[in-house]
Amino acid sequence: MATVTAASGLMDAPAEGRFGRGHRDRRLDAVREKVEAGERLSLADGELLYATPDIWGVCEMADGVRRLLHGDAAYYNVNRHLNYSNVCALSCKFCEFYRKQGDEGAYTRDLEYVKEEVRKAVAGGATEMHSVGGLHPYLPFEYYTDLVRTIRETARGLGSELHVKAFTAVEIVHLAKIARVYKAADRVAGIRWVLERLKEAGLGSLPGGGAEVFDDRVHDEAYKGKIRSDVWLDVHRVAHELGLNTNATILYGHIEERRERLVHMDMLRRAQDEALSRLGYSAAEGGATTLTRPGTPLPEHVAFGSASAPLPIAQSPLPSSAGYFQTIIPLPFFPDGSELEHLPGPAGLENLRTLAVSRLMLDNFPHVKAFWIMQTLPMAQLMLQSGADDIDGTVVWYDITKVGGTSTHQEVNVWTLQKAIREAGFEPIERDTLYRRVIRDGNAWHVE
Repeated sequence: MATVTAASGLMDAPAEGRFGRGHRDRRLDAVREKVEAGERLSLADGELLYATPDIWGVCEMADGVRRLLHGDAAYYNVNRHLNYSNVCALSCKFCEFYRKQGDEGAYTRDLEYVKEEVRKAVAGGATEMHSVGGLHPYLPFEYYTDLVRTIRETARGLGSELHVKAFTAVEIVHLAKIARVYKAADRVAGIRWVLERLKEAGLGSLPGGGAEVFDDRVHDEAYKGKIRSDVWLDVHRVAHELGLNTNATILYGHIEERRERLVHMDMLRRAQDEALSRLGYSAAEGGATTLTRPGTPLPEHVAFGSASAPLPIAQSPLPSSAGYFQTIIPLPFFPDGSELEHLPGPAGLENLRTLAVSRLMLDNFPHVKAFWIMQTLPMAQLMLQSGADDIDGTVVWYDITKVGGTSTHQEVNVWTLQKAIREAGFEPIERDTLYRRVIRDGNAWHVE
């Protein structure tokens, strides 16, 4: 048994609790009490979660939260990625994906290519098409509505309903600019105009990319020219108002500090407080809405009419359509091939800790995703035991990042995903994009 001094703040005797045992660091006991009570953690709490040498105590607490919310369930989906173009007007230092028009390797997909990808997706039993790309300076706005409409109509012609999850907040603002509806004095109106037309074409939800880290210093050094945090949050807020669910990312391990990651998480959970209030949740003292309060249903249960515990829900009639953040996806920075390739990138334990901290800080996000493409499948298994409840899907093609020099063909089958989840000690549950359980008969499927 290890012997430590009182001055270190560590202890030998474990403190039992629903969210893990305090193996070493006494300072975590106060954080654990707040987590067990369903109280929001402060930025100072988050700094402790990052600073403590007791990383396993942090992971245990995060695992307790994920089990409170999801029990032994771990989610995956059958999806296919479509990057419609890598031509981009920006030149972000961390990005290896972008090309300029005319560069070797630059591409823009036509609609015949899109149709063929949809046929492959439907043949493979996919429930989701995930499509993002660069900020192409020359494509007209109609290309993007045609893209969404082509995915939906082609799938329907084959007897399937593909959910279209497409366009980051950065892309939405770019579309508003090329459609000439983005005005600095009223940017929200232009954002709404774009999202309304994309929704009419069949857009089902937004991915979470383009967030990077919400900090002006980091923004100006690493990805100057991209929209700032206030505009990114405006896009997601308008999407929620229109009834579109969205997701959020954090790209960490480059030039940001841990404190800046925590501020990013705090900004996201404040935006989610607003979204959940629109869905009908009532806030606790201080305006926070945590899903870890006793009796609080998950947002998908409220949205689809299966909530059974009315206590945390406002008594006023629920809106017929209100969106919210579904998932936080922590993404590690990969330096290879970018202008920041001199940086080491985050190590494995930092990846594990950041995901666990995300689960604990983002108390009103129903899901935390260990995106296996960027975390690797073995690390995603560990993350399922440290706060994650989702490992994403079958993917097939992923152009944005390539772990360890892998190709853009990054695909696993359903059996492999299920095996990985079971090996980690959980029950694999296939979901659709909105976290409804998928029931299958071969490639034919419906939601429960």
